[in-house]
Amino acid sequence: MTRLLVAGALHPTGEALLERIKTQGVDVTYVTDPDPTAYLPHLPQADALVLRTQPLSAEMIATAPDLRVVSRHGVGYDAVDVDTLSARKIALCIVGDVNSVSVAEQAMMMMLAGAKQALAAHYATKGAEGFDWHWRNLLRAREVYEKRLLIIGYGRIGRRLAKMADGFGMHIAAYDPYLSQSGAWPDGPAAEVTDLDAALAEADFISAHVPAAKGALLDADAFAKMKRGVVICNTARGGVVDEAALLEALNNGTVAAAGLDVFLSEPPAPDNPLFSDPRVILSPHIGGLSNEAAERMACACVENALTFLAGTIDPALIVNHGAIHDS
Repeated sequence: MTRLLVAGALHPTGEALLERIKTQGVDVTYVTDPDPTAYLPHLPQADALVLRTQPLSAEMIATAPDLRVVSRHGVGYDAVDVDTLSARKIALCIVGDVNSVSVAEQAMMMMLAGAKQALAAHYATKGAEGFDWHWRNLLRAREVYEKRLLIIGYGRIGRRLAKMADGFGMHIAAYDPYLSQSGAWPDGPAAEVTDLDAALAEADFISAHVPAAKGALLDADAFAKMKRGVVICNTARGGVVDEAALLEALNNGTVAAAGLDVFLSEPPAPDNPLFSDPRVILSPHIGGLSNEAAERMACACVENALTFLAGTIDPALIVNHGAIHDS
């Protein structure tokens, strides 16, 4: 009997799927406790693990002698020790294209909110401290029409965003060295750029859609290359944008507005200085957590675990496919 451990609450449709597979001979342990270690007592018995945001370290993996597959509820795996999984020939799966629409919409919303100074306008309408109705006469709101958008990272989400921005009449460029090196730039509205510094200097809007890496991609040096009044959006990973450098760029006028869905530390500290800036739109890492995307992710991550064990999974959904199959 397959022993499936699900760590973290799923969308109700995913829960219904768990109930169905129980009737098909799958032993399901469903741990909804949000504590990041709540699932660990059950890990030694698991053949397959569905993992939401909890960490999975080498020490944790060592307690699971029968584990064959880890299926992420999403596409990121920053908190998972991939090297240890690969050394044990345990597959790591992701859900594929289930949340690109949701994240791209979040980015588009944040760019529009930044352009229109939505938060400041909200405060002005209410007459909040430091604001009044006459704020409107400062003409802080801007249009996105015919402005230049730079998308950094032109994968599924970046391409979705490009189509949305094209509908608003923006001029779109994308920077993605991996795609450029492949020689197979996809069709679509975004022009390929290979000089990031030059692209930063021309952009009116910049939206990041890249994986986390060592060091910030948009750091103080990058902000120094940007034109005055740029709008920044990060729905990718915390740390892609240097938060201290962003604050400085807001204060010196380089950045007119910013939208952040992700943070280096999550949840961010309550005294984060970006919280008090009305030019900054914030959200709690919900870009990929629309109701529709959560439903798709819940089903896909469970199905990935089971189809891997059955030998029928799409190989493109396995992150460490080469390590698993010695290829």
